[in-house]
Amino acid sequence: MLLFGTIALMADSVDARYLDPDHKKFIFLLGVIGTWRYGNAIMHYLRGMYFLYWRFPRMRRAVERLGDRALPSEVFMVVTSFRIPTHTTFKVYRSVFQEVERLERPVTIIASIVEKADEVFIKDILRQTCRHPDRIKLLIVRARGTGKRDGLAHAFRALSRQMPAEDAVVGVVDGDTLMLPGCVANAIKFFSYLPNVGGLTTNEYCEVEGSELMRQWHALRFAQRHVNMCSMALSQRVLTMTGRLSFFRATVLTDPDFIRDVEADHLEHWRLGRFQFLTGDDKSSWFSLMRAGWDTFYVPDSLTLTVEHPPEPRFLKATRQLMYRWYGNSLRQNFRTTRLLGRRQLGLFTMYVLYDQRVSMWTCLLGLSASLVASLLFGAQYLLLYLLWILISRTIATLLYGLSGHAINPLYPLVLYYNQIAGSAMKVYSMFHMDQQSWTRQKTKLAGGGNLDAALNALSSKAMLVASVGIFAGAVAGLIYLSHSPSL
Repeated sequence: MLLFGTIALMADSVDARYLDPDHKKFIFLLGVIGTWRYGNAIMHYLRGMYFLYWRFPRMRRAVERLGDRALPSEVFMVVTSFRIPTHTTFKVYRSVFQEVERLERPVTIIASIVEKADEVFIKDILRQTCRHPDRIKLLIVRARGTGKRDGLAHAFRALSRQMPAEDAVVGVVDGDTLMLPGCVANAIKFFSYLPNVGGLTTNEYCEVEGSELMRQWHALRFAQRHVNMCSMALSQRVLTMTGRLSFFRATVLTDPDFIRDVEADHLEHWRLGRFQFLTGDDKSSWFSLMRAGWDTFYVPDSLTLTVEHPPEPRFLKATRQLMYRWYGNSLRQNFRTTRLLGRRQLGLFTMYVLYDQRVSMWTCLLGLSASLVASLLFGAQYLLLYLLWILISRTIATLLYGLSGHAINPLYPLVLYYNQIAGSAMKVYSMFHMDQQSWTRQKTKLAGGGNLDAALNALSSKAMLVASVGIFAGAVAGLIYLSHSPSL
């Protein structure tokens, strides 16, 4: 009620001449860039809904007709845990044990941990949860605590020593992800139906230990993720193998090249030199699959519940840290993927989406920047009209997200716009500071090189950032000047 009332009040406050197409002051018009941006959003949404409500249900029925033949001969689950609260660890491992016990296949669980106490705790959960714990093989792998990548690499090598069957499937589970009933079976059956799929990921919901605003921010992100995943699954080119829960063919995870990509992935940058990837193992696994010629897929009815622990209690600081990590990982893989793989391995649509990611960080800032400058030069009506459009368009987007199966909230229009502006700003910053990385849970950072190299990199990063922002500001000023030129 408050949201719709605000829209009505703002509409009443706008000068009617700006909304009249027959008046010379009419400005309620979507420009070329706006048409392109909203056209992209509509395209992804329509592709996602087509996949979710037409294409995927038919695929699901075809898979179920295979019966038990769709299941692999054996299943492995790799679970990584580091500095996860005890109550979350209990819920996660209990969900894993309950889920694999439903499978009528041999199951091996590989737990990658750091502390000895976790080993005792996990074994106790297994005895408490499973009616027949002897049917589940539990392997404990002790990692060094130097990062998730090392823990995964140790677990994958332990998997290789088990000599999995040719058709075996492996689930990789983060230590804060609960698997909901039917999650594993719903996902792994698609490997027999789609023989060229090397990895697939799952539909996530979230349980956030934070404020109401933080909970809605996370929930909105998962709703957006769901629609985008469905869109990309239509091309079997899902752009990330989500680290929370993804499934792979065992032949993929035991490949030394794949293990090396996850453990020691790096980027050769023309200005910053060579540096290791501290985070973003999900992007590294996706890149490795693409390079090897595998397809990737998304299973919307394989459901998980992620327990989110914000890195900071303050909303702005926590979201900034998370966006900086997520977008930095995406951009590092984006530049490397388009340069090394190209259209032949990625496909034309995937290449377009990757290039669009680089441009959208600037175009998403264009509307706000132009309306602020125009309001200072020509009157506040320009800013007021822009804000009215933002409320209307984001409210419509919120209602459309409700059709995806994820719940919606009246805060979503505001959170959507916050994500657009703050997210674009963090993408711009990350693009010029690709060597700066941090892991929010472990509070570790990538070590720099020598003092002189680090100082030169920092200086050049700041100089390029300032120059790019200056060029963007000049472009905005030029567009406003042209739009108000008497000769036009």
